[in-house]
Amino acid sequence: MSASTQSPGSWGSRTGAAVASARSAAPLPAPTVIPHARGLAWAQTSSLVADLSLVLVNGIASYSLRFLGGRSLLGGVSLAHYFCFLLLYAALVAVFCQNQGLYEMWRSAGPLDESFSILKAVFYATFLLSASIYLFGDRTIPRRVIALIGVLNAGTLPAWRLWKREVIKHRVANGQDGRNVLIVGTGEVGRALARHLEEKKYIGYVVKGFLEPNGNSGPGVIGSVEDLPRLALTHFAEEIFITAPEQELVERVVLDARQYHLEVKVVPELFDGLGWRAPIRYVGDFPVMELLREPISTFWLLIKRVLDVGGAAFGLLLLSPLLAVSALLIRLDSPGRALYPSWRMGKKGKRFRCYKLRTMVENADDLKAELRDRNERQGPFFKIANDPRITRVGRWLRKYSIDELPQLWNVLIGEMSLVGPRPHPVDDYERYQVEHLRRLDVKPGVTCLWQVYARRDPSFETNMALDLEYIETWSLWLDAKILLKTLPTVLNGSGA
Repeated sequence: MSASTQSPGSWGSRTGAAVASARSAAPLPAPTVIPHARGLAWAQTSSLVADLSLVLVNGIASYSLRFLGGRSLLGGVSLAHYFCFLLLYAALVAVFCQNQGLYEMWRSAGPLDESFSILKAVFYATFLLSASIYLFGDRTIPRRVIALIGVLNAGTLPAWRLWKREVIKHRVANGQDGRNVLIVGTGEVGRALARHLEEKKYIGYVVKGFLEPNGNSGPGVIGSVEDLPRLALTHFAEEIFITAPEQELVERVVLDARQYHLEVKVVPELFDGLGWRAPIRYVGDFPVMELLREPISTFWLLIKRVLDVGGAAFGLLLLSPLLAVSALLIRLDSPGRALYPSWRMGKKGKRFRCYKLRTMVENADDLKAELRDRNERQGPFFKIANDPRITRVGRWLRKYSIDELPQLWNVLIGEMSLVGPRPHPVDDYERYQVEHLRRLDVKPGVTCLWQVYARRDPSFETNMALDLEYIETWSLWLDAKILLKTLPTVLNGSGA
C-alpha cells in the first residue's frame, strides 16, 4: 500500500545503513536469517494442534450422545468437570504420541506403522486415564464414555494423518509445496536418495539437482560444489544433502552453507571431527547427520499467519462497500473489467495472481513495452510519473491506495502477507540479478519498509536493502510498526 517517504526516529539511521550496505554489496549477498515458514518445520505444530483438536471434538461428540431412550451417557456430570477431564485426556494422548515419535519431523515410518503407533498412543492414554479415575474413586465419568472417546480417537487420528500424507504428496507433485534441496554427489547413494525422495513425496522434499564434487557432468547435474552459493539462491534451496562425505568436501560445503543459512545433512559414514556429536535423524528411510540447522520460530510465524487471516477477513468485510463503489466508478469511467488480476512472483519464485482494482486502460500491459525506455526507476522494476495509461478514476484510486485493497484476498488465501516485500510483475522479475532473488525467500506483502520510508526513491538497491533489513530483523512488533505507519500515509493521499 502507499507509504511515506520520510524516515522518522531511529529508523533513519538504520535505513541509511541498509541502503549503503546494498550499494556496496558483493556479487553474492551477505548472510541473512530468513524468517519464512518451512513446510517440514510446521509438521510438528500442525500435528500436535490437529491431535489435540480431534480429541476435544471427539470428547464433545461423546458428551452430546444419548441412549435411545433420551438419557445422557454422562448423567449429571457438569460441563466444567467434563472439560477438565477432556484437557487431561488430550494432554495424555499428546504425551504418548510424542513418546511414539509421532511429532518427529524426520520420522521414517510408513502409513501403516504410523497408524499402529497412533493406536498404541491412544490405548495407553485411555488405559492410564481409566485406571487413574478408578484408583482415585472418581465415579462421575463412566468408563463407557472414556471407551467411546478412545474408539473415536483410534479412528479419527490415523485417518487425518493419512489424509495429510495424501495432501502433501499432491502439493509437492504439483509444485505448490516442498522443501528445495541440492544433493552433493552423484554416486549410488546420491542417486538412491533422489529416487527415494521422489517416490515418497509425503516426506516433503523437492530435489532441484546434483552438485558434482569433481566437476563432472551427468543426468541431473546442475553444477559443481564451487557453484553452491549461486545455485542455492537460483533454485531457492533450503538444505544440502552430502552423499560423498569426504572431510575436505564437507568442510567446504559447511562454510558456504553457514554463510547463506542453509541446512546441511550428511548421509553418514564414520569420519573424524566434523560429525562428532551430530544428531542422527531420518529422512524417510535414510539416516543423516544434522550438522547445521536454522532455528525456526514456528510459534511466531503461526501467530503472524493468524493475524494475517484475521486482518484480511476484517478488512474485506469492513471495506466491501468502498470496493463496490470503486468498482462501479471504474466501469463508468473507462471500458473494461473493474478487477485487474496480474501474474506476480511470490515466495520461492512461485507465480500467483495478484488482484488490484484496475487503474489503467484495458490494454495497459500491451503498452508497457513501448514505454519501457521512459522508465524512471533504476533496476528491474518499472515506474513513470504521469503514466499515460492511468485513467481519471485510477489516478484517484492510486492516490489513496484503494486499488490495492483486493490484495487482502491474496492475504486471506495465503499467497501474500499483510507485511512483506512488494510482489513484482513477472516481466520485472525476469530482469532480476541472482542476488535479487533473496527478496523472494518470504511471502510478499501488501505493505513493507520500502513503501513506508523510501517509496519515491528510484533505486532498486534501496528497495533491496530495505527488503533484506525486514527479512533479517523480522518480528511481529516490526510488522505492527509498519502497519501503523502505513495507515496515516494512506489517509494523507501520498500514493502515485
